Amino acid sequence: MEEKVQQCVCTDFCFRLRKTGAETYEMLQAAFGESCLSRSKTFEWYSCFKSGRRSFEDDPRPGRPSTSHTEETVARVREIIRADQRLTIREVRIAFGTCQKILTEDSRMRHVTAKFVPRLLTAEQKDDRMSICTDLHDRAQNDPNFMSSVITGDECWVCGYDPETKQMSSQWSTSSSPRPKKARQVKSNIKTMLIVYFDIDGLAHHEFVPTGQTVYKEFHKTVLKHLRDAVRRHRPEKWSSGNWILHQDNAPAHRAVTTNEFLPKHNIPSLPQPPYSPDLAPCEFFLFPQLKKTMKGRRFDYVEDIHANMTRQLRASTKSDYQRCFRQWQERRRKCIQAQGHYFEGDKTN
Repeated sequence: MEEKVQQCVCTDFCFRLRKTGAETYEMLQAAFGESCLSRSKTFEWYSCFKSGRRSFEDDPRPGRPSTSHTEETVARVREIIRADQRLTIREVRIAFGTCQKILTEDSRMRHVTAKFVPRLLTAEQKDDRMSICTDLHDRAQNDPNFMSSVITGDECWVCGYDPETKQMSSQWSTSSSPRPKKARQVKSNIKTMLIVYFDIDGLAHHEFVPTGQTVYKEFHKTVLKHLRDAVRRHRPEKWSSGNWILHQDNAPAHRAVTTNEFLPKHNIPSLPQPPYSPDLAPCEFFLFPQLKKTMKGRRFDYVEDIHANMTRQLRASTKSDYQRCFRQWQERRRKCIQAQGHYFEGDKTN
């Protein structure tokens, strides 16, 4: 018999012995000590027995059960969330604590924000990513010299001022120190376009687009001529054997008719690049983020200063940095294959 029921029986017994409510409470305290019913609860039960009550159990209370964590509630919450995964716990309209427990403990779910991706890929684009990655991954596995023969490149804008990241602006402080502040900044209008090509051994060629110049097909053809000259001067073994492959993204100038005529004419094979896939382009996931990181929070008033700084940063990259990039490139292709062509988790460039 539970202690509460025992005390109710004792209260009824005291009433039958014509004890007062105060005397009954004192006797219960002596018998049950700290677990004794409160004074108000003792007098409440005493009054009930005085009125003729004979049951020692609590009366059933109308409304919902004492706990709403039932199999039916679990099934209902899961059904609601499956219908709309954007709902918050409060919008489910079930007791907050119960709903939270069902989602986090029973269903092992967590509320996460959406991830920015370059594009919501179609089924065909996912198939293209997977097909190209599978082909290049197999070629790299079967030919140990394949990756060393690739020269990859692209172009990007570099601004005279690029605001520092939130992480870069953080600093150590005590609990009593005022929180650091900084004004909202935007990128400057002073900018220049960098074109760069590199292989597993390091930088092969770079140049800056003249101010006001558009990178259209004829200009890109000129850049490819400069690249051939750079390969002849800086990669004589590749030039003499003709054993080098060009990799570029799908920018209009890279896919132009003049480009497609120029490359075969000079016996330069090219690698395919999946559409909307900066996560599979070495310039996008390795070189450009690394270069721009050194520029963030710094201000350059002249294009010439930007050129000098970028050139210095390019030359500071070591051979081991580029080798690590090519290993990451191969690993990213493997992850893309495992993800069935989807953008894969853990990619910070997405």
